[in-house]
Amino acid sequence: MKVFGISGSSGSGKTTLLDQLIPRFVAAGLRVAGVKHTHHGFDPDTPGKDSWRMRQAGCANVVLVGARHLTLMRHYPESEASPELADALAVLPAGTDLVLVEGYKRSDFPKLEVFRPDLGRPPLWPEVQSIVAVASDKPEAVAMLTALPVLDLSDLDAICQLIQAGALELTPALAATLAQSHQTR
Repeated sequence: MKVFGISGSSGSGKTTLLDQLIPRFVAAGLRVAGVKHTHHGFDPDTPGKDSWRMRQAGCANVVLVGARHLTLMRHYPESEASPELADALAVLPAGTDLVLVEGYKRSDFPKLEVFRPDLGRPPLWPEVQSIVAVASDKPEAVAMLTALPVLDLSDLDAICQLIQAGALELTPALAATLAQSHQTR
């Protein structure tokens, strides 16, 4: 299993880029998983439903199984730290070839920053050392600002090649690093 991230400010087009990249990796025969980190709290369950009632009764984990889906809902009490990227990676099935991560920008694994100068937000690359390249809608202008490789945001083939070449194999050592690196942001 290899891991690569897509980072950028809100509204930069991270999810849109992933929507375009994932079908290309799947067409190449890869089993792709996605991990999306959100700073906003959420609850995937529906109050009153059986799975919700199981959680309310005290289950720390509830697995919801249907004809074509399996969902693990793991509850973390407020007294515990929020789940880390390593927790998400640990529940992915064997045989996953590539994990594309949106978020966890401070965690220590390679990332591509989606950067649009016209948004008026500062780039992440000066502060986030794990950014290995930048994709932009203004690549010529951005290339003058950084020594990192800069790709045209519309050049999906080049971005796919960068990801395949730069994705890190998930080893026990990397998993341990990911568990610690997000905590030290």
